[in-house]
Amino acid sequence: MRGERRALADVVAATIAVTALGVVLEIWTTAMRVPGYLFPAPSAIAARLARDPQFFASETITTLGEAAFGFALGAAVAFAAASAMTFSRALERSIFPLAILVKLTPIVAVAPLFTLWFGFGPAPKIAIAALITFFPMLVNAFVGLRSVDPQELAFLETLGASRQEIFVRLRAPSALPYLFSAARVSANLALIGAVVAEWTGAERGLGRVIFVANANLDLTSLFGAVLILAAAGIGVNALVGAAERRVLHWHPITLTT
Repeated sequence: MRGERRALADVVAATIAVTALGVVLEIWTTAMRVPGYLFPAPSAIAARLARDPQFFASETITTLGEAAFGFALGAAVAFAAASAMTFSRALERSIFPLAILVKLTPIVAVAPLFTLWFGFGPAPKIAIAALITFFPMLVNAFVGLRSVDPQELAFLETLGASRQEIFVRLRAPSALPYLFSAARVSANLALIGAVVAEWTGAERGLGRVIFVANANLDLTSLFGAVLILAAAGIGVNALVGAAERRVLHWHPITLTT
């Protein structure tokens, strides 16, 4: 319950901050008579969202689904690769340069290729979300698996524990704080990856809404989709934080946050 209360407090605090910003922007656009085609008033954005909530809800669900599957896939592959690197120095020297190559590859450059290879369905969006998730999860998983207490490691070795038993009982638990730290960043990166992939060819999703709205100079729809993305990011971060506090209730950093 304590973790849920903290997650709710995080969401409430973010909501208050966004609302305060909206009030300031509303006053500014009204006082300065800013044209709607340059920057729509927050009230106009809210009216657009209220006018067609089912449309925005369905597009949001599409993007969130793609991001969630991509995040899960990228995190799973990253953890498997980090585990292999932990057991083998040769694999570490082989995999890490490839991971850096993946990190340095511009998403906007490969997104059209993924659409060409996998079509206009959810597959290329999931692949892009997984790709952008992979590197931060890999690095944090690898550091976490290697950052074990030397005394605990020596104790297990004196008991005759195998490498697999050490991995399960010591390395994996030690890596959890690092994995949750990476998840806070990677979960939102997965959302960005899904949106960028939708720009290059999609029938549904918030990225498609943003792309079409930008082409039609429909700024109320564009900023409405961006606002929903921001709310989704806040919600995802709160969920990861709640899961972290529940799983790592024993960890000193978690106890003080």
